[in-house]
Amino acid sequence: MIDIFDLYSRMEVNNIMLSFKGNITDDLMGSILQIMESRMNDKNEEPKLRKKVYNVLVECLQNLYHHIDEVEMSESKTERAAIFMIGLGENSYSILTGNYIKTEKVEGFRNKLEKINSYTQEELKNYYKEMLNNEQMSDKGGAGLGMIDIARKTGQKLKYNFTEVNDGYSFFSLNIKVESQLNL
Repeated sequence: MIDIFDLYSRMEVNNIMLSFKGNITDDLMGSILQIMESRMNDKNEEPKLRKKVYNVLVECLQNLYHHIDEVEMSESKTERAAIFMIGLGENSYSILTGNYIKTEKVEGFRNKLEKINSYTQEELKNYYKEMLNNEQMSDKGGAGLGMIDIARKTGQKLKYNFTEVNDGYSFFSLNIKVESQLNL
């Protein structure tokens, strides 16, 4: 049996404002964005910080929505679930996401993330423009700009991990911090 008080206590200690596990839909994304906008307004956050958190959150949710892979949990059950949490630290918002990805995609995705992490802010800006002008769309309909945009907007390296689940699937986790000390 799940100890809900223990779960609540851990979320409280880590200052988790919002969490969700399940299928990401258009309606859900809209609801999450409305909730976070309202919570940041209630905290009287600076407009620039609200905009920055909102924009990064949009990119993270779109990444989950567009790039989650359906995983076979058993012979009769498949799951297209993701998890995300938003926490408030002393000087930052944390956006944590996780989703299944086919293991065959991990190496290529890891290489893209490492490439993004190797760039300076100026190089990221140029890489973003290059990818935007390249007009190559992925099989999921995007141009691969989301992770670049997250790195640009946060000014930080992407913190991520891949955990092998089984022969066919891995679990991708991403931990993004949006600092409240704005350098815009």
